[in-house]
Amino acid sequence: MDEKARLDAFEKMLHAIRENYQNTDQKMKRLKEEGKEKTATYRQLMGNKMQYQNMLSLYQIYGLTDEE
Repeated sequence: MDEKARLDAFEKMLHAIRENYQNTDQKMKRLKEEGKEKTATYRQLMGNKMQYQNMLSLYQIYGLTDEE
């Protein structure tokens, strides 16, 4: 894989992770409004959100994103 393809793949992955994080957060807020914080779905979403946040934090630590 050449550097251009690698960079494109990284950018695509970063976009997907950010999008998934936002979608997961929105779903969790909706469930919380419905009083469903104790459901298996909510807890699974929480695990997913934590995983996405961890990945975004690692990108930040290694200087791979513009965010600080």
